[in-house]
Amino acid sequence: MPQYLLLLYAEEPNPEEHERREAEMPRWVELTENLDSAGLLLGSNRLHPVDAATTVRIRNEETEILDGPFAVTKECLGGYYLLDCADLDQALKQAAKVPLARYGSVEVRPIMYVPGRVGEQGAAAAS
Repeated sequence: MPQYLLLLYAEEPNPEEHERREAEMPRWVELTENLDSAGLLLGSNRLHPVDAATTVRIRNEETEILDGPFAVTKECLGGYYLLDCADLDQALKQAAKVPLARYGSVEVRPIMYVPGRVGEQGAAAAS
């Protein structure tokens, strides 16, 4: 089965919004448990706020280390789910169940397999 990464984007919450989002944690727990019991969940994590991020770039052979994310946007990556789905339709159906989809966005991207890499589906076929 193909793997899909659900990237969870939303604006950083202010203190009032943070409380509302924390109050919906039971919905997140239910989603995670349902994905796990359906055999779709391979991993998920919540990320620290963007002020904990560091971006590394190399330009003209010089390494630049920048505080925060590089993209200039109101929405930031807040977490992800890695799913093992039958197809894109199943991944999209699961993305629509993510609570954050009501106020942020859920980007669904298929995982690209590189033949011969350890731990990936293509590895067994390559050996």
